[in-house]
Parts: sequence; structure tokens; C-alpha cells
Amino acid sequence: MTDDSHRFTGMYDECRQRVWAYAVSRAGRQVADEVVSETFAIAWRRLDDVPEPALPWLLGVARNILRDNVRAEARREALAAELRAWTEGDVADQVTERMGVLRALAALAEDDREILVLVAWHGLSPKEAARVVGCSSAAFRVRLHRARKRLKQAIEGVAAPAQGSAPGSGPGRGEPAPPSLPHVRNLSKEWS
Repeated sequence: MTDDSHRFTGMYDECRQRVWAYAVSRAGRQVADEVVSETFAIAWRRLDDVPEPALPWLLGVARNILRDNVRAEARREALAAELRAWTEGDVADQVTERMGVLRALAALAEDDREILVLVAWHGLSPKEAARVVGCSSAAFRVRLHRARKRLKQAIEGVAAPAQGSAPGSGPGRGEPAPPSLPHVRNLSKEWS
């Protein structure tokens, strides 16, 4: 047995139970064995860096492993929550609703579109957007109010055929069905 192997075995026999107890106290029995294994694997790779006494250094390594596990778990939970949010509801309905709003937006005059886009997509305040358009803040607010009203009417116009259509009379081939009015109204709140 080499000196390194002998030193490592002695350190393992002396400290394994205390590292395991530390891991149990922080994360429970299910994780403790894995943390101990990983701690001593790092200790073996970095044996020259392990000071005497080894226990404080080993507990520091175990602490870092536990912290990394917590971060990884938080990332997994965040990803799972994001995936749940993306899959809740029907994605096709959401796409159809957005298409309805975009069609309604495209039907508006260029000036109305510009005003709505400056506020909704670019996040400008009415005062900032007024500077872009070259009018007073008060005039811009009036224009914005009118543009929102016309957008709402255009959205309702896009949604109206879906509500009043006879069975079997749907959109043309390759054209998605118009969105239902309640969903489009909710989506249009983004523009308000």
C-alpha cells in the first residue's frame, strides 16, 4: 500500500461517519451516502490539498456539494415549473389567439399600429412615445386611446365570425380558425 493510499484510508476511516452525520443533518439520509462518496472522491483527487486535520476541509467540501445539489434542484424545479406553464392550456389556442390579435393589428392604419407598438412592444411611456411620434403627451394619449379602441373593434371583428358561424362553415383551407372572443379579449389586455 502506498503512502497516499494509507493516508487516504486512515482519513476515510476517521472521518467518514462525521461527514455522513453532517450530510444527514443538512439534507437527510437519502442524500448523505451520495455526499459522502462525492466528498471522498474529491479528497482522493486532491489528496495533496487536504490539510491536517482533514475533517474541517472534508466538511467544507461536503457543504459545497450540498449547496451545488440545492442549486441543481432549484434549477430542475424552475425548469419543471416553466414547462408546466408552457404546457398548461392548449398551445394551439394560444397561437390562434395571437394570430387573431396580429391580424387585427395588421388591419389597423399604420399610425395606430405604430402608437400601439411603441407602448406595448417597446415599453415606452406615453410621454416617451409622444417624443418619438413628434406630438404632445396629451395628443399622444388621445391617439393611444383611439388606437386601442380601434384595435378592440378589430379583434372583435376577427372573433365575430367564429361565434356566429354556422356548423361546417369554417375558415378556408390552411387558415386557422379565428380565436374565440373571450380568449382574444384577455390577450388584448396586453395592449391596454
